Amino acid sequence: MPPRRRPAAPAPQLNEAAQLADQLQQAGCTKRDIAGIIDRDPSLVSQFYTKNKGAAFVPALRQVLAAITTAGITDLTELAALAARHTTRRTTIKGTRARVRTKAVLITPTGTGTGRVAAQAIASGSARLRPLIAEAARRGLRLAFTVRVHKSGYVLPSGSRTDSPGIRRDVIQRTDHTEERSYGSAATGGFDAASFARRVDAAGGDVTAAVQQWLIETGRIQPDARIVHLEVRTWQPR
Repeated sequence: MPPRRRPAAPAPQLNEAAQLADQLQQAGCTKRDIAGIIDRDPSLVSQFYTKNKGAAFVPALRQVLAAITTAGITDLTELAALAARHTTRRTTIKGTRARVRTKAVLITPTGTGTGRVAAQAIASGSARLRPLIAEAARRGLRLAFTVRVHKSGYVLPSGSRTDSPGIRRDVIQRTDHTEERSYGSAATGGFDAASFARRVDAAGGDVTAAVQQWLIETGRIQPDARIVHLEVRTWQPR
């Protein structure tokens, strides 16, 4: 007598955050886009499916989905601003606002702001820097950035004035054979944040890819060079 087969276990029911994420992906968003819209790391979006997370983002995701499917809004910066208005921070047992793991990005009234990311965040597109760049673009600020790349990844020699002219900060060499180099400053005028924000949008919200593409286009790094640290700074133009 052949052994009886046990019926397959039913697939676990997705929570509402995961269902909304599925619908957003069907509408053309990637998980990275969704993470950028809610200003969180892409790993959190994956946890909608694996760890039943995301309840706090359901109202925001509903609004974003409606904006895409009904109003035809596709600009990620606009969708992120919409989501922010419908995102409620978690509270602790005492009723106070819960802290989030990501470092908050703040631009002061004078326009100065700084955001830094390291290897893990860079690998996922430096999503936490996107709100800083978007807000700097909205306010008409200037922007500069510092990158760390392996020495062999740079095209121009260390300290070259062609690489980053007018930057007082010397090239910083690390013991792991990487170098930090800065691009743009208040003294040289830096970069237009709005123009840089458009680069980020063109890269699907991937700040790492946008910076890397600029460095490759301007002949500063090799095409296969990997950024291991990224810092963005903003200020009000004179």
